[in-house]
Parts: sequence; C-alpha cells; structure tokens
Amino acid sequence: MEIKNLLAQLNKSKGSDLLLAGKNFPYLRINNSIIKIEDRVLSPDEVEALITPIISKEEMAEFKKTKELDTSYEDETSRYRVNLHYQMGSMGASIRRVPKEIPSLEDLKLPPIVKDFTNLDRGLVLVTGPTGCGKSTTQAAMINQINATRACHIITIEDPIEFVHSPKLALIEQREVGFDTDSFGEALKRVLRQIPDVILVGEMRDLESIQMAITAAETGHLVISTLHTQDAVQSIDRIIDVFPPHQQGQVRTQLSMTLGGIVSQQLIAKTDGSGLVGAYEILAATPAIRNIIRKGSTQDIYSMIELGGQYQMTTMDASLYALYEKRLISRTEAMIHAVNHERMEKLLSGKL
Repeated sequence: MEIKNLLAQLNKSKGSDLLLAGKNFPYLRINNSIIKIEDRVLSPDEVEALITPIISKEEMAEFKKTKELDTSYEDETSRYRVNLHYQMGSMGASIRRVPKEIPSLEDLKLPPIVKDFTNLDRGLVLVTGPTGCGKSTTQAAMINQINATRACHIITIEDPIEFVHSPKLALIEQREVGFDTDSFGEALKRVLRQIPDVILVGEMRDLESIQMAITAAETGHLVISTLHTQDAVQSIDRIIDVFPPHQQGQVRTQLSMTLGGIVSQQLIAKTDGSGLVGAYEILAATPAIRNIIRKGSTQDIYSMIELGGQYQMTTMDASLYALYEKRLISRTEAMIHAVNHERMEKLLSGKL
C-alpha cells in the first residue's frame, strides 16, 4: 500500500478526504459518509510510512516535536490539505482533497448576492458553517471572482494555502502561516502596510485575529474570512462574545458599521446519491440589521432575514425547504440540518 495509490482512489471517487489512523482501517469520506477502502487495520508504523513521502524532513521533525502539523501537498492531479496529529500514541492523518481548478461562483451555484459581496469596496464578509461544508471553496471562488474582474491588490493569509490563484487582473499574494508568517495575528499586524485592497483571512481564530480583521475592514478594506458557526446570528454573537465585557459595546458599534454580509452554508447529500448540494443562509447588512447589531438585540435578526427577500436574504430553513421541494434532498436530511426543527416539521407537513 502506497500513499499515491490511496490518493488516486480519493481522486477517482471524487471524495473529499482520506483518513488514516494507526490501529484503524483507512477510510475515504465521500458525500459526507466515510467508506472503508481496505479490510485491514493499519499499524502505527504503516501510517507513518504512508505519510513520510508527502512530508518534508523539517516538517516531520516539527510534527514529532509539537505533535501537531497543518501543511499541504501537491501531485499532478490535486492539492491536498494535510493535518497530522497523534491519537492513542500513534500517528493520524486527515488529508483533504483540493482540486487545482478553482470553481466559479456559478459552478458552485451560490446565491447571486455572493457576487455582489465581492463587488464591495470595503467591509467584512463572513463565510460560516461546520467543518467540511465547503467554506474554503466558497472563499476561493469569491477571490477568483475579484481576481478576474478588478485591478486590485489581494493578500490572503492561510493555514495552509489550499487553492493557488494565478494573477488575472489583480496582483495576488498568498501567505502561509508557519512558512511566510508566524501566525494570523502577526500577518494581520503588518498587512495594512502591504497596501492591499482585499484581504482574505483563512480563519478568524481568536480575539487578536478577529479584532484586526474588523479594524482592517473599518479602515477601508474588503476583508473575507470564516467562522465555524452555524448561522448568521451565532456568527455575530461569537465575534462579540470573544471580547471582554467592557469592550463589547464598542465592538457592536464597529461590527454594525463594517459588516457587509454573512454566507452560512451546509453541504447535504442528494437524494439520488450523485453528490452534495449546498444550502445557504444569507444575511445582508441593511440599515435595520446594522441597528440591531448596534443595540445588541441579535435575537431579532432571524425574523429580519425571513422578511428580507427584497435584499436577497434567506434563512437556512427556507433554503433547505426549497431543496426538498425540488426533490434534491430528502425529508430526513432537511430535518437533520434544520435550524428550527419545529418550524421545519410544519413546513414539510404543509402546515405553514
């Protein structure tokens, strides 16, 4: 068994991930399900032997020292985001497939307003959702759209770099944490001196990176970033709650002025088994939304999204129901991924 053969299986199946762990079977993740690909448990030594060819000696030494590593690898077919870790004393690896060709917004069937977000001159645009829901792909498509349509300076800060962008109309610089910079925080401290127009922050991980991303948006830049939150309301609350109580009033004011929009997404298995389809909640920063954020009454945002069709806003549950009506997803999947299960049950039963 060689890593190149396992990666070939991953690409042939169009799966999203290869999962390896000592004392476990090897698995592929395909359409949100994990599929065993060898009927044999891997030993810890076998896992290390599989991983060694795609990791540099320096990276392997760093991994054995820190017991954690995020890096990337590329072959003739795809790029891969590689996470190494230890579990029960033996090595584990999660390898995410990243196609070399960057999809367009249209390829991903993203709501049209996402293209409007890429046309913003300034502000904070968030792409949110659980792990594995395609946030990085959506971000890459947005940057690709800007790259193709605007003569501007784009800087991305990623850990690691996934999609590699070629220059089109834009000057684009991609900085990898751990290779080009020590941390998101360090990169963000200096990014304004690099005179960007658009900044992509791979992930807002902590108070420092969130604060600096808001400041960059406040000072006239378009900032695109992600959070691991389920919906728009959780995203706003997460940003505010990470700050000490005495700063939260100021942050609400800053966020109310800088937020451009939020795209919350989930990937759901299609009923015909042919792949995954996206469900999206969209928040656009209208004057009413900005006022709610400033006042701290974020519980009112959900109803504003429901009533915001004229601004191309939609709730996650409305998106799920639309997919169900088109028979793209099952009733079970709609219920599993719903935000308000009681309301979704009524929608599916025709009681609303």
